[in-house]
Amino acid sequence: MFEALSDSFKSAINKIRFADDEKALKKALDTLKKSLLKADVHHKVVRDLVKTVELETKKRGIGKESFLLALKNALTDTLTAPGNQGFVFASKPPTVALMCGLQGSGKTTTTVKLANFLKQKKKKVLVAAADLQRLAAVEQLRQLCEQNEIDLFYEEGAKDPVEVAKKALERAKEGLYDVLLVDTAGRLAIDEELMSELKAVKAAIHPHEVFYVADSLTGQDAVRTAATFHEAMEITGVILTKYDGDSKGGVALGIAKQLHIPLRFIGTGEKIPDLEQFLPDRIVSRLMGEGDLLTLAEKTADVIDEKKARKFTSKIKKGQFNFNDFLEQLESMKKLGSMKSLLGMIPGMSGMASKIEDLDLENSKEIKHIKAMISSMTPKERENPALLNNSRKRRIAMGAGLSQTEVNRFLKQFQNAAKMAKKFSGKKGLKDLERLMAQQNKMHIPR
Repeated sequence: MFEALSDSFKSAINKIRFADDEKALKKALDTLKKSLLKADVHHKVVRDLVKTVELETKKRGIGKESFLLALKNALTDTLTAPGNQGFVFASKPPTVALMCGLQGSGKTTTTVKLANFLKQKKKKVLVAAADLQRLAAVEQLRQLCEQNEIDLFYEEGAKDPVEVAKKALERAKEGLYDVLLVDTAGRLAIDEELMSELKAVKAAIHPHEVFYVADSLTGQDAVRTAATFHEAMEITGVILTKYDGDSKGGVALGIAKQLHIPLRFIGTGEKIPDLEQFLPDRIVSRLMGEGDLLTLAEKTADVIDEKKARKFTSKIKKGQFNFNDFLEQLESMKKLGSMKSLLGMIPGMSGMASKIEDLDLENSKEIKHIKAMISSMTPKERENPALLNNSRKRRIAMGAGLSQTEVNRFLKQFQNAAKMAKKFSGKKGLKDLERLMAQQNKMHIPR
C-alpha cells in the first residue's frame, strides 16, 4: 500500500549526486513534487512539503543524508495532527466511540475490525447496531460479530437509533465493558437527515471519540467529505479503509495537514485482523523502506501466547516440530492479518511484499489441501511425522482426495521447513539470519 510513494522517495533521493550540487537537489525536488501530485496528494500539501524539504536540506548541507533526514521530518510533520493517536481509553470505562461515514465506506466491517483490535489488547468490547436504515445492516453486523466472538447489542424491529445507542450504553455500564462501539447509519451522500440523526445519537450518549470512516479509494473526495462531517460532528479521528487497494496512497498525507484531524487507523486488507494504528513516525519509517518492527512485534505479541512460544521454540531446537504444531501456528498466523502487510513491516522487505500475491490462510487452495492431508492422519502420525511410510501416505492421499505425489511434495516441504527452523533457532542460526537481513537491507534507501 506504500509502494508507489516509497518508490517515488527512493527515486528522488537517488537524484542527489554530490554534497554541494544545487542542480541535483532541484532535480530531486522536482521528482518528489511530481510523484506526490501523481499519488493524489493535495497541491498545497505538496507545495509546503517540498519547500520544507528544500530549506532543511540546504540548512544541513546538500547531500543524500541531509535530504533523507529532511524528507523524513517533513513527512512526519505532515502526517501529525493535534489530537490522539491510535485508540485512547477514557479514565472511567466504558470508552464510547461513535462510528460514522458514508454508505459503502466499509464502516460496519471497520467497526468489527476495531472491536477485534481492542479484543486482542485484552479489552472487553461491546458493539451496538444503530444502523437501522440500510437493509440487512444489523444482520451483517450480527454475523461478523458472531464469527469473531465479539459481543453485540441489538434490538429486533428497533426504529430509533438514539434509543438503541442509549440502551447499549446502559448495557455496557452494567456489563463492565471497557469499550462501546456504536455503528451508525450511512448514506450514499451527505444529507440533513443523516446529520440530524448522528447529532441526536451523539447528544444522547456523549461519546469520547467520533471516528469518521473514509474510503481511501475516493482520493481527495475522502478529505472533502471528512471536512463536512467534521463541521457538523466535530470528529476526533479518521479511519481510512481499503488502503491496501490504494496504490497511490496520497490521501493519508492530506487528512492531517488539510483537516488538522489525526488519522487514527488504516485498513490494510479484507480480513478482520487487517487494521493498524496510524502512528506517523512508524508510517514514515515504512514509507522510507525501513520497515516497522515495533508494530510487527506488537501484532505478534497480541496473538501469540508467550508460554506457548517458548515451548514451540524448544520443540524446534530439538527437531520435534510436528503437524499439530504446524496447524497451531497456522491459526496464529491467521490472526495476524495480511501477509503482504506483515512483510512490509520488515526492513528491506517492502519491495518483495509489493510483488507477491497475498496468502489467504482461510481460502487458499494449497492451505485447504494441507489441512485435508493432516486431517487424514492418525493422532500418532501427526505427533511423529517419521511414521509416514508409503502405505500410510497412500491412505492419507485417498482420505484427502489427493494424489500421493501431492502428499509427498507437502511432506518434503514440511521437512525442509522444519530443518530450516531448527537451523535458525541456534546462535549460529541467528547469525545466518542476521546475514540474510543484511542482504535484504541493500534494498534500503541510501543513508
